[in-house]
Amino acid sequence: MITESDFSFMRQALALAAQAEARGEVPVGALIVHDNSVIAEAYNERETQPSALAHAELSAIRQACEKLGRWRLSGCTLYVTLEPCVMCAGALVQARVDRVVYGARDPKAGAVESLYQVLSDTRLNHRPQVDAGVLGEECGKILSDFFRRRRA
Repeated sequence: MITESDFSFMRQALALAAQAEARGEVPVGALIVHDNSVIAEAYNERETQPSALAHAELSAIRQACEKLGRWRLSGCTLYVTLEPCVMCAGALVQARVDRVVYGARDPKAGAVESLYQVLSDTRLNHRPQVDAGVLGEECGKILSDFFRRRRA
C-alpha cells in the first residue's frame, strides 16, 4: 500500500536525481529508509566514478550497510526514481531489502518484472515488496528531458 510518506521520500529521491543531472549524470536518485528515517542517499555517479558499481541504488545500499553495521537490510525500503536494472535488482535481493518503491519504468534495462518472476519460486526465502509508479510521471520526465537535451 502506497502512503503519503512514500510520496515524500520519492520527492527526496527526485531531488537527488536533479543533483545527478546537474553533474552531467543520468538523473537517478535513491534513498534507503529504516524506521521512517533516511539512512542513506545517493545518486548516479557512473560518469564521474571509475566503477561499474556507481549506480545510485548500489551506493545507497553500501551506505545503509555501513550505517546499520550489517549487510542484511531487513526493515528497510529503497526509494529510487528509475526501475532498477538487473545488477541493482540482484543486489537488492542479496541485501534483503524489504521493499522497493520506484517511479519510472525502464523498458530497456528494468529488471523488476523479471525479479517478480524469479521470486515466484517458493524455494527462495526473500521476496521484497515492490511498489511501482510513485511519482512516475515526474521521474520519467526528468529522465526524458535529460536524454532529449543530450540528443539535441
